[in-house]
Amino acid sequence: MRIAIDAMGGDAGPAVVVDGALVAARHLQIGLLLVGAATQIEAELSRHPAARGLDLQIVDAPERIEMAESAAAALRRKPRASIRIAAEAVRDSGADAFFSAGHTGASVMAAHAALGLLPGLDRPALATIIPTRVVPTVLIDSGATVGCRAHHLVQFAVMGSAYARVALGRERPRVGLLSVGEEESKGNDLTREAHRLLKEAPVLFIGNVEGRDVFAGEADVIVCDGFTGNVTLKVSEGLVETIESLLRDELSSTFGGRVGYALSRQAFRRFRRRVDYSEYGGALLVGVNGLCIIGHGRSSAKAVANAVTLAARAVREDLVGRLSRDLDRVRLHT
Repeated sequence: MRIAIDAMGGDAGPAVVVDGALVAARHLQIGLLLVGAATQIEAELSRHPAARGLDLQIVDAPERIEMAESAAAALRRKPRASIRIAAEAVRDSGADAFFSAGHTGASVMAAHAALGLLPGLDRPALATIIPTRVVPTVLIDSGATVGCRAHHLVQFAVMGSAYARVALGRERPRVGLLSVGEEESKGNDLTREAHRLLKEAPVLFIGNVEGRDVFAGEADVIVCDGFTGNVTLKVSEGLVETIESLLRDELSSTFGGRVGYALSRQAFRRFRRRVDYSEYGGALLVGVNGLCIIGHGRSSAKAVANAVTLAARAVREDLVGRLSRDLDRVRLHT
């Protein structure tokens, strides 16, 4: 197995990406295709003498797409961009999957252009695993397709269900539609029409899920358009950071608080692990005819390692093949 890595992606540059990818490669005994500026990648590898024993290949890609650039324009202007070369490595069978923590829009467009969509699909979607009070849940779409129609949300529901079966082990994933009220008459035209279609879809549809119930754990898959999903994801990340900051401030403000924190340190560590995005690594871009994992721009080495681990698991589980068979079975050719 070989995973292509966009070594230039992420806010921290190649240092963090290479560190995390090497951890995964050592642990999983898989090969890496490190794509990016060769001199920078070699400099980072020189910090890891043990990397000489790993199956590593470097592909020089001198161009990088910056976060502030327009994805479409940058991909046209930079044919040797690392994101594009990594996606094409999967297309050309040089790698089994690729990971990028770079520009999300460029990653989605590069994967779409290089790999195409699975038969019967109109749009790809990002499937992100999020924590809840009970067990993790799949949020789909979390940012790949901003402008959706109702039948796209039905397709997302089918893909999210398939992903939940593979990634979370749910035999019959419960699917909820993110809306502003539980009643099927609530919401905008998109959610009302999607609700009607989902009742007839080959998924276990449990109805609408309100924003306050996203983290309740009542649904295994939460479906929404990419704009709503991305806002939900970013709000939740910011809320977790705010809660942690407030807790630290309160617990450190008094002697009793500091003692209480010391006694509860293990509980706080467990809390951090449950809500830390780096535990899940990245989001799977479902719907494309190949494996693509997209990470957070702020991905740490731990997040990169977990994202590469997720990619390797998806390869071993034949996730794309299983998604394709699910889609064929339900004949989503709308």
